[in-house]
Amino acid sequence: MGLMDKMMERKMGKMSKEEKQNMMEKMMEKFFADMTPEDKQKMMETMMPKMMEGVNMMEMMPGMMMSMMGGGKGESGMMKMMSQMMGGGKKGEMSMMPQMMMKMMPQCLRMMLPDMPKEKRIDFVLRMVTTLVEQGCVGMSEEEKKDFVAKLVEKVKTEKVKT
Repeated sequence: MGLMDKMMERKMGKMSKEEKQNMMEKMMEKFFADMTPEDKQKMMETMMPKMMEGVNMMEMMPGMMMSMMGGGKGESGMMKMMSQMMGGGKKGEMSMMPQMMMKMMPQCLRMMLPDMPKEKRIDFVLRMVTTLVEQGCVGMSEEEKKDFVAKLVEKVKTEKVKT
């Protein structure tokens, strides 16, 4: 262990949880100032597994998402950014939030579902599929809904064979 590691360990050992969080907030802006998005992504990929050890994402995510979005209220900080992300861009162009969700949700589910208890996993999947079908059919004609559900059923049958 180098001298810097020893100093940090000693300093951090004397700090309260609030002091550590306060220090992190102040350091983050300076630390990330000259990093490219690619640099940040690489760092996150290496740091996230360590940060997530022992964290129950099923309990944490809903509260975290609600606090970030503020239930649609307010126009400051994270809530303002989220509001802008939710709003559409140019006409006919999907806003940033749906694009991010479409990329992230499948990966999140791949990571979370295998670790869930079977009964909770089944309940969750049924609720998600119901929501996806209901909301996926919004604005569709009866014929389009029928085709959509037929494609979904076919996909489920095909995937079932693979597993």
